[in-house]
Amino acid sequence: MEKNLHIALLLDYYGGLLTQKQRDLVDLYYNEDLSLGEIAEQENITRQGVRDSIKRGEQALAEYENILKFAARSAKLLKVAAVLETAADLAEAANTAAGKTMLKAAADIRKILEE
Repeated sequence: MEKNLHIALLLDYYGGLLTQKQRDLVDLYYNEDLSLGEIAEQENITRQGVRDSIKRGEQALAEYENILKFAARSAKLLKVAAVLETAADLAEAANTAAGKTMLKAAADIRKILEE
């Protein structure tokens, strides 16, 4: 299950760099949860052709992440935003201006990552 989520996440980041066919097949397999046989039937290609294309897509996505590291950096930023929000909640409970500033910074981080 972890691999499925990881590939789906990488597809979100780097899917535009795959061929249209690879992107479609990887999407059907990981996001739509179709089997290789179901995809083959739907796309009118062999099951082996589907598997090969998906494997090439997975390899390309992994290579892009190894070079660019967008997904890893985003995960780290989300952790920073969560820590910042926790600290901001504590500071805001003490009714400080710093708490409001930290909450805004955390919200800004999340907004940037959602773009």
